[in-house]
Amino acid sequence: MEKHSSGDEVTEMCLLALSFFSFLAFTHAETSSKIGVNYGQLGDNLPSPSQSIELIKSMKAGRVKLYDANPEILNLLSGTKIQVSIMVPNQEISNISSNQTLADQWVRDNVLSYHPQTMIRFIVVGNEVLSYYSDRDRETWSNLVPAMRRIKKSLQANNIPNIKVGTSVAMDVMESSFPPSSGMFRSDILDTLMVPLLEFLSGTNSFFFLDVYPYLAWSANPSNISLDYALFRGGNLNYTDPISNLTYTNLLDEMLDSVIFAMEKLGYPNIRLLISETGWPNAGDVDQPGANVYNAALYNQNLIKKMTAKPAVGTPARPGMTIPTFIFALYNENQKRGPGTERHWGLLDCNGKPVYGVDLTGEQESNDDQLPMPQNNKPYQGKIWCVVASEVNPEQLVSALIYACSQGNGTCDALMPGKECYEPFSLLSQASYAFSSYWAKFRSLGANCYFNGLAVQTTEDPSRGSCKFASVTL
Repeated sequence: MEKHSSGDEVTEMCLLALSFFSFLAFTHAETSSKIGVNYGQLGDNLPSPSQSIELIKSMKAGRVKLYDANPEILNLLSGTKIQVSIMVPNQEISNISSNQTLADQWVRDNVLSYHPQTMIRFIVVGNEVLSYYSDRDRETWSNLVPAMRRIKKSLQANNIPNIKVGTSVAMDVMESSFPPSSGMFRSDILDTLMVPLLEFLSGTNSFFFLDVYPYLAWSANPSNISLDYALFRGGNLNYTDPISNLTYTNLLDEMLDSVIFAMEKLGYPNIRLLISETGWPNAGDVDQPGANVYNAALYNQNLIKKMTAKPAVGTPARPGMTIPTFIFALYNENQKRGPGTERHWGLLDCNGKPVYGVDLTGEQESNDDQLPMPQNNKPYQGKIWCVVASEVNPEQLVSALIYACSQGNGTCDALMPGKECYEPFSLLSQASYAFSSYWAKFRSLGANCYFNGLAVQTTEDPSRGSCKFASVTL
């Protein structure tokens, strides 16, 4: 006998169907394959926020990730269809972790003031917190997941279910990543940090936010890793994991799957990946091979094609998985510290012009033949010195000279009166000697030739007479 539904039952069924289709629509939007960009502002010559948002829209970026919750930028993004990721700064984590009132205030100020007109979809609590090791940083480690819980609790209290909370980590959270099946998190954070983090991500259906750079892996070991393999153009070159028997055709997939296997080992096989940063530098220092426009364009265009493919490609361990991806970065940022590559990750130069052509939609064919051919794909072999850059501020140069000479280890002994490099007495020559000496002595400990933009690398020997400048030999 056929059963007819009552009016109430029909209404209930319609509401259930509506909820189901709304869920499907949300899930699709959340895991959209549209490419995002990281919008950093560490530059004194960048386009204004309003100009930048127009550039982002013209590039057809589907998402933008901020390193704060800049009010001007969030207002400019209002009414656009660009999904937004905002960040809780590292220095605010500890206070928020122990105070729900502060967490609520942060959400009111940085989410409720803009949502839903501005499509905030991700809150990243801290930037690579687990990559810093001072006592204060380690205190932040222990406060990280509690702060994430409080931010999520505040979102739930305000009936906002579609903003995912996570934290970005670099590949240095891994103790083992090769072969991918051996993937394992660092022992010092395994039980105390990674397990609670994964439990939170799993329980809130959030993402594992990963900053992953094949360039860094390749440039650290260019003799054993194929550059073509790192640039997604390995051709017949592939690698089969001896344990999982999965076959890899590019370095990025290896790195991603090592994290997937590490999560599986801890009992979390289903947490989704989100690439919060990836890219390739368009320039760098002499001792940074492969950092050039050609490789940067090739990597990012091939990355985009992979991540926007329909149906989704995924990785060997998770075929068919859509991986939300943010390219680093929107701009070349001239105030970033460290080696030369740090200031050359941008899709755009500081004037807003493309460093190279790139199609974020993945629909256009690449124009490799129009790019300048790379000249530094092989590591430089020879001596390099660190000298004063052109047009520097003398007062800043004095401070940098004092710093270099105060580090000990005989760095500036040759500059003392009566010594071989004392004369001719010149601030530029003495600073260049100090920079080279400092870099040569401390490079193995992480020192670089930068000195807040006052120094550059050179392959021309600046030595004069009996004054021999120390060099780095590669």
